Amino acid sequence: MARWPAPGRCKRRLAASCGRGAAARVQQRLTAHTLGAARQGCERAGARLVLAADGLGPRALRRWGAALGSQQAVAQGRGSLGTRMQRQLRRGFAAGAEAMVLIGTDLPELEPADLAEAFRQLQDHPLVLGPAADGGYWLIGLTRQGMARAGCRLMAGIPWGTGAVLERTCTAAAGVGLRPVLLVCRHDLDHIDDLRPWRR
Repeated sequence: MARWPAPGRCKRRLAASCGRGAAARVQQRLTAHTLGAARQGCERAGARLVLAADGLGPRALRRWGAALGSQQAVAQGRGSLGTRMQRQLRRGFAAGAEAMVLIGTDLPELEPADLAEAFRQLQDHPLVLGPAADGGYWLIGLTRQGMARAGCRLMAGIPWGTGAVLERTCTAAAGVGLRPVLLVCRHDLDHIDDLRPWRR
């Protein structure tokens, strides 16, 4: 899931400390890195790579997706982050997917093996989460069975953008009898200080 890297339309928290133009350039690099790693990870797992984007029209979206190497590009649509993620999950499962993994594009540490491992875990478990150092998560993976059991509950009432996202999601999962497999903890990139490890 990505935003078109235009100044003022992406990475607003980062832009507050380094400027809208610089934030857009960071977003562009992050998106290219994420799609490259995701493409390799999907190839290892035998999965289809879909770019769900926001901020541009249908034709431009298809061109952007093709340039980034995705096999399909779709609009995220309106609503909160939870609503947009639910929409992508419903779309994928309705199209016949047996397992789905969602990630954002603010992950400078993302490696192809991360995606391959998520799909590997989904062979035996209905829910996989990648914890983020800020208390959120950088990846959510669900099987068709997991989606049927959890429905919208994993993303309903979640205080997005806070340090309580992972905890609240795990609580919601427990409420429907799901115990998530947790992957390696990763740092996402939202603030100027988050750039320091990436510069090395």
